[in-house]
Amino acid sequence: MIEHILPQGVAVAEAFHDPPEATDLYPQEARLVEQAVDSRRQEFATVRRCAREALARLGLPPVPILPDRYGAPRWPAAVLGSLTHCAGYRAAVVAPVADLRLLGIDAEPDAPLPHGVLESIALPSELRLVRHLLVRRPHVRWDRALFSMKEAVYKSWYPHTGQRLEFEDAELAFDADSPVFTARLRVPAAPLLEGRWMAEKGLLVTAIAA
Repeated sequence: MIEHILPQGVAVAEAFHDPPEATDLYPQEARLVEQAVDSRRQEFATVRRCAREALARLGLPPVPILPDRYGAPRWPAAVLGSLTHCAGYRAAVVAPVADLRLLGIDAEPDAPLPHGVLESIALPSELRLVRHLLVRRPHVRWDRALFSMKEAVYKSWYPHTGQRLEFEDAELAFDADSPVFTARLRVPAAPLLEGRWMAEKGLLVTAIAA
């Protein structure tokens, strides 16, 4: 599904459930979830299986996908990558560093954000836009879409710059009739970022690839 909002050359692997064979982990990975509940271990294993499938599509060998100190996945030096998982969906994408500078994806259920979350993540312009779209185009949960778009922005920006963004550091603009969104970062010398989004199968998926 997510390949529809990514450029050619990005390797994609995704899953809509946790297959029984997706439980094999490297010892370093297994230690990270040995105290976790079953559902967390399963999603963790499935998204890493997706990561290794995506690497294989670029002709690269399987490796452990371990988090850095902030939880971002660390990839082989030759590639950029991004992971996402939510209820009913797991995905991994990778691309050669020679092809892209930024790569980040996110997936969320097409369902309302918990009470109070929108107000904590949205800038005033975004809050007005989301409230307007929720009235005019209620077939999409625009509050959750905004959250997902911001996640994709942050997941693409941090590996490129080492700079962690807060929710207020990116001002997003989007439209119900376009698959494109833009992000204006409130950091010095940052370019205007352009991403893509889609709503399908009860999911919202977003991506930055540049």
